[in-house]
Amino acid sequence: MFEHVEAYAGDPILSLMDDFRQDPRKAKVNLSIGFYYDHNGDIPVLDSVIAAKALLDQQPVEPNLYLPMSGEPQYCQAVQQHIFGEQPTAVTDRLITIQSVGGSGALRVGADFLKRYYPDAKVYVSHPTWDNHQAIFAGAGFEVLGYPYLNQDQTDIDFSAMLKTFAHLSEHSIVLLHACCHNPTGLDLEPSQWDQLFALFKEKQIIPFLDSAYLGLGDGLEQDAYAIRALAQSGLTGFVSNSFSKVFSLYGERVGSLSVICESAAIAEKVSGQLKATIRANYSNPPRFGAQLVRIILENEALYQQWLQEVENMLKRLLQVRSDLYQAIHKIAPDLDVGYLLKQKGMFSFTGLTAVQVDEIREKYGVYLIRNGRICIAGLNSGNIQIVAQAIAEVATQQLVEAAI
Repeated sequence: MFEHVEAYAGDPILSLMDDFRQDPRKAKVNLSIGFYYDHNGDIPVLDSVIAAKALLDQQPVEPNLYLPMSGEPQYCQAVQQHIFGEQPTAVTDRLITIQSVGGSGALRVGADFLKRYYPDAKVYVSHPTWDNHQAIFAGAGFEVLGYPYLNQDQTDIDFSAMLKTFAHLSEHSIVLLHACCHNPTGLDLEPSQWDQLFALFKEKQIIPFLDSAYLGLGDGLEQDAYAIRALAQSGLTGFVSNSFSKVFSLYGERVGSLSVICESAAIAEKVSGQLKATIRANYSNPPRFGAQLVRIILENEALYQQWLQEVENMLKRLLQVRSDLYQAIHKIAPDLDVGYLLKQKGMFSFTGLTAVQVDEIREKYGVYLIRNGRICIAGLNSGNIQIVAQAIAEVATQQLVEAAI
């Protein structure tokens, strides 16, 4: 039995974590997985989360029962308010939010639901995108195709190519988009471009699926939530998956949500029921503890403001280390253009390094990057930034020399 089962090659990101742990070098640097680290290189426990746990501990001990299939209702309401902001009743009446097992769980529930009701649809993801996007939708049975995102030089978004591709999609095609802090490129659409996109989707009857894992770490919460809130007001039917892993530093608690914007309140009620059926056939109901912490913070004005300040501090640190890395590389190799570090947003930067160069950096310097050239900016600090700058400058400069020859 099972002799025909093929070996698993491993997840390209999580496998790198295993290699990093086994690397005996003391000066090794992990810029692979998407963790937010503080200036000491530690994954922080937020003060707002500590305070929320203290409040939770003061409550009477109750039986640890299953949550409803769609999650804790108060959590869902608080998350909806947080993500979508103030919306007119005409919007909120046709808006559903359910608790999910992290952002990945939200994506999978949405994918399974869509596969049931649009079985012949195709899913389009940006090229490049987070690897698991393709795996999740393919796992749900969809054919997953790519749409152009970067220009030929991989220095900016090729918006005209995106529009041209979307204009030729079939009705009810599903397009996955990053709401902000695009992973892996760090390049985001402008508000006017989102508006153009949604107008086209409405004309073509395309279903947008926005994934948001980094709200607040790009330009701030209000700016980062523009696409989500514009979608809610566009008249489109659309999906929004959300993860709180990074911005609450609650990775292991798997706290997320899935929201669906429907055409009417009557349709929303039916969709809500079928989302519950989808969850029941998947994991039955979500976990309790992490969602309680997030709900307490979102509902408590003082804690909410404290948390917003902590997220703003994360954002400021990301901007600072971007600038520091830019300056360090520029000092080593003045002719090397690394302006992308200052232009890109969020936790990641797309360096343009090839897989061969990434391997060279890892073997020679002990600096771990994803093989597509993505680096986790949050992993940088004053203790490792010079090593990373030297590694990038050396391999990138060598590339320029070889190109000149």
